[in-house]
Formats: sequence, C-alpha cells, structure tokens
Amino acid sequence: MKHLGKKSGLWFGLASLLVMGTVLTACRLFHEAGPSFSGDLGGEAVQASTNTLATTAIELGRLRAGELLMVTFADLINPIPPFEGRIKEDGKITLPQNQDFVAAGKSVAELEKEIHDRYVPKFFVNLTVTVKEEERFFYVDGQVNARSRQPYLGDITVLGAIAAAGGFTDFAQTKKVQIIRGNNTKVVVNCKKAKDHPQLDLPVYPGDRIFVPRRWW
Repeated sequence: MKHLGKKSGLWFGLASLLVMGTVLTACRLFHEAGPSFSGDLGGEAVQASTNTLATTAIELGRLRAGELLMVTFADLINPIPPFEGRIKEDGKITLPQNQDFVAAGKSVAELEKEIHDRYVPKFFVNLTVTVKEEERFFYVDGQVNARSRQPYLGDITVLGAIAAAGGFTDFAQTKKVQIIRGNNTKVVVNCKKAKDHPQLDLPVYPGDRIFVPRRWW
C-alpha cells in the first residue's frame, strides 16, 4: 500500500505539471495575439475583423446591379452578337433565346458556367462564354480635397481610396468615415486609428461610396 501511495503521488505531480504547462502556453499565446485580443483598440479591432470577413464573403469578386457587362459567345457554327448592357435592378440580365440569368451576387466564372450550361446542349453543341466587366468604380465624397469617381483597378483600402481623392480636408471627421456598400450596408471606419493599425483599414470594393463627414469642433 505504501508503494502504491508513492506511485499515486508521482502521477498526481506529473498531471499537475502538465496542466500548469498548458496554462502557461495559453497565456503566452494570448499575449502574443496582439491588439485585437489585448483590448488595446477596444471593440473596434474585433468589429473591423468581423466586418472584413462578412463583406469579403459578400462583396469580393461579385457582380452587382448596375454594373456594365459584355457577354460574348464563341465556337458557334452560326455566330450571334455579343450582349452589352447593365445588370438590372432585380439582378438579372436577358441573353439570346430570351434567357434570364441572375448575375448579381455571382462571380464572373460562376456566371460564365451557368450561361454555358443553360445553352449546351439545349440550344448549341459547342459554346465558349466570356463575361467581361466593362467598368468598375468607387466613389469618394465629403471632406476630401477632390470628390470624385475613381476607377477600381484592384485591391485598395479606405485610406488608399481617400489618398486617391486628394486626402482629407482640414475639416474632415477622420474618426467616422463611412463606407456605403453596394448592397446598402454601412460600415464606419476610424481612419485616425487605421493609420497605425492596418487591420482597421477596411477594403474598398467596386460600387462602394466613401463619405467623409465634417467635424464641428
């Protein structure tokens, strides 16, 4: 029994050391995780991260109502003219054979595949579909030096978009810059903090409107 008690004590000691090591490791990882977890930025970093994930899933690479598209059809025995027009408010475009397609919310690749699969083999034996976005812009308004419509040329953030519009005026309220997304959701960005904390500098997508309000103090 005495021998058994010693073994139990040994196992208890090892288990305690294991638990202590796990706790210390967790504390170290929590400390190294940075401002988003340490609370240095309050709820803004967490909110920015949430907004980024949500808007990326919805917006990035997705077509929107109002966008101008060019749809071309190739590899046909009897060629048909391309379609050029805007996505209607209901999100649809109408293509040859009076076929309606929901374009808004889809990527270019998804829309190309849907068009192809609708026409082949029902209407055509072979078909290559190409969808091209003819124009993509974002808009910067309010207290910036050059209110403007800017061409969307690739990845850009709020601070980059404001820089493209000449930067803030002396009266800009930089803590409450608004992004009005193409789906009419609104996100507020604290650009003053975003300069030092890139995770708060949210991405801008085609069709977005950035509004910089005026400060009154």
